[in-house]
Amino acid sequence: MFLKGKTALVTGSTSGIGLAYAKALAVEGANIVINGFGDADAIEAERKALEETSGAKAVYSDADLTKPERIEEMMKLAAQEFGGVDILINNAGTQHVDPIEDFPVDKWDLIIALNLTSSFHTVRHAVPYMKERRWGRIIATASAHSKAASPFKTAYVTAKHGLAGFTKTIALELAEHGITANAISPGYVWTSLVENQIPDTMKARGMSREDVINKVLLEGQPTKQFVTPEQVAALALYLCRDEAAQITGANLSIDGGWTAE
Repeated sequence: MFLKGKTALVTGSTSGIGLAYAKALAVEGANIVINGFGDADAIEAERKALEETSGAKAVYSDADLTKPERIEEMMKLAAQEFGGVDILINNAGTQHVDPIEDFPVDKWDLIIALNLTSSFHTVRHAVPYMKERRWGRIIATASAHSKAASPFKTAYVTAKHGLAGFTKTIALELAEHGITANAISPGYVWTSLVENQIPDTMKARGMSREDVINKVLLEGQPTKQFVTPEQVAALALYLCRDEAAQITGANLSIDGGWTAE
């Protein structure tokens, strides 16, 4: 348990990739702060399971990450419970698919706030503690869309490109403080985020569900397979190891070859 005594905060971690991160970190003994929305009983069951796995403590924050004041409350909760955050994984995100002329302004604002701006706020609150400890790991769930664009996803592609640039910038700022900052860029991972965008893509492209899966989602992934949340979590876990101390400012693809060209 190489993370025993350390605390990890994972945003958007009540399901999908975020929950996979939390489970992987718990296996290595970390205290965990999970965050997100969902059924209260299901979230409590996951929180208890994390504690059973880690032998440490897990707490839950229902902070709405589109609101800076709620982010500050979440970071204060981590400070009160554990002194601060050693590992910060910015994973929360949402998606909307529409042609640019029809793209709702409120959806643009939501996606930029959640997928990009929230990371600015979590990092600025987390860094002082990391600097004090002279150790920290900041990881962003970016996307293959941080490296390549797809039509009808203007807000998401913009946010993910911004997140990649943000990660590189803070990696340079923090390089002499024992803190690394990296992005992980998965291709299509079978999660609710992907599944929920299928109807909109069917409408935008005039396609069947099967065609969206095979001709849109998996068309760009040469392996023709979805990435799993556990594969993404395993990469994040490696970035937390001392052996990864010289990996910083990287944007690591795990996309079945999508961005290889």
